Amino acid sequence: MFLERFFPDDYYNSTYDIDFEALYESGVRGLIFDIDNTLVPHGAPADERSKELFSRLRDIGMKCMLLSNNREKRVKSFAEGVIYTGYIFKGNKPARGGYFKAMEQMGTDSGNTVFIGDQLFTDVWGAKRAGIKSILVHQIDKKEEIQIVLKRILENMVLHFYFKERKGGT
Repeated sequence: MFLERFFPDDYYNSTYDIDFEALYESGVRGLIFDIDNTLVPHGAPADERSKELFSRLRDIGMKCMLLSNNREKRVKSFAEGVIYTGYIFKGNKPARGGYFKAMEQMGTDSGNTVFIGDQLFTDVWGAKRAGIKSILVHQIDKKEEIQIVLKRILENMVLHFYFKERKGGT
């Protein structure tokens, strides 16, 4: 099916609901994160919850990278706030290059890396194109730029088929 190229490997209501210890036990060693509406509301600085998450991930033994289409000022300030991660700005998702660069910097590969983001047509599709497993999380904040709001309408249609397939429907 054409739409399957946009289907995530897994779905969670929040990044903070993911069992990262179980991912580590399954062999995952690298995590690539989107920032806006994945870790914090769009444009928000690193908060205590995100800082605690990256500290926990470091303690587990995970290597982490931020991959964002945003400008360096935004991505760098967030990375400095959470401390335990590298970053790539203007990542040009869904192009594969940023994903490959992130894995190279972490010393991981497509077999032991997972991408976590909130958008199907940039985050998930880009991860699939790079051969990386993806986790889609529900957006944190409904307040978004108009081009993202319009993409969300199409994403909701794709998600309808994704959830239908997960339940075993055809």
